[in-house]
Formats: sequence, structure tokens, C-alpha cells
Amino acid sequence: MAKCAKDINEQSPWQELTPGGEIYEGGTARMTITGEWRANIPVWDPQKCKQCLLCAPFCPDASIPVTDGRRGEFDFDHCKGCGICWKVCPFGAIDFVKEEK
Repeated sequence: MAKCAKDINEQSPWQELTPGGEIYEGGTARMTITGEWRANIPVWDPQKCKQCLLCAPFCPDASIPVTDGRRGEFDFDHCKGCGICWKVCPFGAIDFVKEEK
């Protein structure tokens, strides 16, 4: 029975999948690009940003990278456009707009 994400692919017969397609390991979100699901997108303004980093721990998809104590540009491969970062930013450094595709 396929229990690891690396063992599941388009050739996997359904009989070898776990009940409900569950994957019994952590950290698999990075393996799947989920950002294409969003309809709205956060836009970061580094000029307004005070690097308080409140946005990063609130992001449910860990799409706000922090390196050496400073936040970087959004990881749009995984951002689903929930708007939580926009809501918690006390400095208006994140706008939330309809994504143009």
C-alpha cells in the first residue's frame, strides 16, 4: 500500500492507495503547487513594510519566507489567496486584489 507521497503517481492503482488517499507523512505541501487555486492575490509593498513579521506566522501555507529576520516576496506557488496576511498587517503593507490570469 502506497503510504508516502513519492510512491503515489498517475500509475498507482486505486487498490494500492490508502483509505481516503491519506498520506502518512508530513511536509508534503511543498511537493504540490497549490497557488493556482486562488482568485485573489496579496501584493506586498516593501516601502510600507516595517518587518514586524506578523504576517508570516499567520500564513496557513507558509508562503511568506523569512530569511535572517526579514520577510521576502510571497511564494505564489503555494499562496492560496486567503487574505489573512492582508488582514493582520498593521501597516497596510499588503494589499489584496483580484488576480489577473
